[in-house]
Amino acid sequence: MPLAHYLILSAILFAIGVAGVLLRRNAIVIFMSIELMLNAVNVTFVAFAAHHGSLEGQIFVFFVMVVAAAEVAVGLALMVAIFRLRATVFVDELNLMKW
Repeated sequence: MPLAHYLILSAILFAIGVAGVLLRRNAIVIFMSIELMLNAVNVTFVAFAAHHGSLEGQIFVFFVMVVAAAEVAVGLALMVAIFRLRATVFVDELNLMKW
């Protein structure tokens, strides 16, 4: 399969992720959209690594996966804490950072 197909797939996944972050108000869905964008970047890294026959892209994928795992762990813990405090995870209703 040509490299362009992987890049088109990655661009579509990334665009869906951006739309999810910009259009949705549920924090869990926003986190899932961020994960989708990170996976789109991973597809690009793997496609370029396979195209050039090197391992650097796959090594970057592991770093991205570590960042994604940390984001999920911290983000979900924050969402659980916020849900216990406010009984909602909609970002429009959260104003914890305001004075």
